[in-house]
Amino acid sequence: MPEYKAPLRDMRFAMYEVLDFGSHYAQLPGAEDATEDTVQAILEESAKFAEQVLSPINAEGDRVGCTWEDGRVSVPPVFKDAYRQFVDNGWAGLSQPAEWGGQGLPASLGAVFYEMLGSANHAWSMYPTLTWGAIKTVSAHAPRELQERFLPPMVSGEWSGTMCLTEPHCGSDLGLLRTRAQDNGDGTWAISGSKMFISAGDHDLTDNIVHIVLARLPDAPEGVKGISLFIVPKFWVEDDGSVGAANGVSCGSIEHKMGIHGNATAVLNFDAARGYLISPPHKGMSAMFTFINESRLGVAQQGQGHTEASFQGALRYARERLQMRAPKRVLPEQPADPIIAHPDVRRMLLTQKALAEGGRLLNYHCAKLVDIAHHSPDTGARHRAEVELALLTPIAKGCLTEFSLEATSNGIQVLGGHGFISEWGMEQEYRDTRITAIYEGTNGIQALDLLGRKILPDPGVMLPFAERVRAFCAGELPAAAAPLAASLGEQLDLWLALTDELRAGAAADPDSVGAAAYDYLMLAGYTTLAYFWAASAAAAARALEAGSDEGFYRAKLATARFYFERMLPRNHCLAQTIRSGAGNLMDVEEAFLG
Repeated sequence: MPEYKAPLRDMRFAMYEVLDFGSHYAQLPGAEDATEDTVQAILEESAKFAEQVLSPINAEGDRVGCTWEDGRVSVPPVFKDAYRQFVDNGWAGLSQPAEWGGQGLPASLGAVFYEMLGSANHAWSMYPTLTWGAIKTVSAHAPRELQERFLPPMVSGEWSGTMCLTEPHCGSDLGLLRTRAQDNGDGTWAISGSKMFISAGDHDLTDNIVHIVLARLPDAPEGVKGISLFIVPKFWVEDDGSVGAANGVSCGSIEHKMGIHGNATAVLNFDAARGYLISPPHKGMSAMFTFINESRLGVAQQGQGHTEASFQGALRYARERLQMRAPKRVLPEQPADPIIAHPDVRRMLLTQKALAEGGRLLNYHCAKLVDIAHHSPDTGARHRAEVELALLTPIAKGCLTEFSLEATSNGIQVLGGHGFISEWGMEQEYRDTRITAIYEGTNGIQALDLLGRKILPDPGVMLPFAERVRAFCAGELPAAAAPLAASLGEQLDLWLALTDELRAGAAADPDSVGAAAYDYLMLAGYTTLAYFWAASAAAAARALEAGSDEGFYRAKLATARFYFERMLPRNHCLAQTIRSGAGNLMDVEEAFLG
């Protein structure tokens, strides 16, 4: 089985040598305790929890799975002990508000912690992280008295939280939503309807589950403009904060899935369940995006985490497995060489490495922007961070999860037949990551969001990130990074030119945006990672120029070269398919599809 080891050296490089988290925390209000020494201690302890507690139970959680009997859901028994340790050791409140019992550390540090959790055990990690999204939603939208009632036990981990959007007749098209809310006349509402695909929707880890639910008021207009947002606890919460009787929320079944077997994906039935309205009437979708955007960034981390875990397993195997003689012999006294000496195996491993480490930087950068958007005293900085996040969130979610499918497939391929059987754990990485391209909006929806809802209507949404890239390319760079910066500038020009072409053609052909969106998303992703790899190369080159002889830095330069020469050229193909238009998709008569 793969043994996850937190890549602390690379995490520190990303945080402090590329993204300058040291200055960021020094300037961020409320981050006074996030000194480099404190952060280092937290990362080391986080690594122990991920490596020693979560990683060893990942395979058993997959094998045992969750069970449903008479409306009750049980998680794999080994998950319960891990969750108790998580709560008892205070991890649940690491980056949660001190006002409600958390430790108040920056959200970006929580994101680094979450990378370890998700890489070690995706299914288990979803229980606390969905709660974190619910906490942010309640904090942002619920009145003070409801925050006082619900947040302390959620922050401590005694209670968990969910996001309840999808219904059996509609997936991502929430305008078709039917769940109804009736006024009880006492400040509460009776919620009735069914939700499905609810991750961590029911389980036996916590004393209560706080559901964040979309529903319609009696006078709601049709479509997404008629949706409101509610808090609906599994068990009613009395005025004194104690847990009362069951609240009309039942689990009708759990899904039988391809992966993440240790996480209960539930069908939830709401039968006049009491709840509280926390959004303005009919404004629930905008309020729910607090949760959705949090979750999309979390899914991007899940994708990157599987890429990292699969890379670790494949690299370990490739160093040990002796097969065939390599063109340049490594063990001339042996009948075969380690497969890492074969060029095609190197291709797969370097693809995994480039995507894992580049994806880490993209995720940490987004997490840093979240810090700024929520806490910077500079209104201009907050606005720029929000605009940049609007651009990068669908890119991170969509591309890093697509990349994870390629990376985990490569992981299986490196192991050959051993990769295809469960004992080695590589096929679980692929099965578990497959959902990341689907939930929180499929990647086709992420692409339409990026191009159709954000970039084409508002050219300014690209400006903060484009200016960041331009400033880097125009800066004083080490000689080793200068050619990469030149190539990066060309790719940014291509991205902007394609954007202008699509904007000009959208009015003439309504299908052109949908036809181009997915390839456009991927081109944006490869270009975005090129920026982070160029920045990595610059940081590594500076360290080497300063006298470091650490092989880590030479590996960074080598991987950056691989990315720019072997992966970034995919953009040329993507540009061609984007420019081919919609005719090759829509001119084919439906009957001809078979």
